[in-house]
Amino acid sequence: MQAAFGYTGIRVKDLEASVKFYTSVLGMKEVDRFTQATTRGEVVLLALGSSGHLLELNYYPPGNRFDTKYEVGEGLDHLGFEVKDLDAVLAEVTKAGYPAHLELKDPAHRWAYIQDPNGIWIEFFVPPA
Repeated sequence: MQAAFGYTGIRVKDLEASVKFYTSVLGMKEVDRFTQATTRGEVVLLALGSSGHLLELNYYPPGNRFDTKYEVGEGLDHLGFEVKDLDAVLAEVTKAGYPAHLELKDPAHRWAYIQDPNGIWIEFFVPPA
């Protein structure tokens, strides 16, 4: 499979406190902020230096289907892998026994999630053109 490790997404219980921590304490820079239309989650992307690796903070408001009880250590939301051909990757991982559990799209791009053997969500995404 051709993929590039794109970013790490963590679920946070207080978005603004988390942004303040990662920017003020760890020196990261906020590079983007938006509400994801499909999941209705709030997203902040942070970077540190020129590594290219991003930290994605995900906040899901109360009542959102992705807002689950927060337990310390459970906040790893997902690992994101950039791919060129999402359909080919999904066919490959399904053949290996890991079918997509969730596939989402909006006008800008499309992405899908599988779970690793430990239940960790793995996202495959094609970046917006």
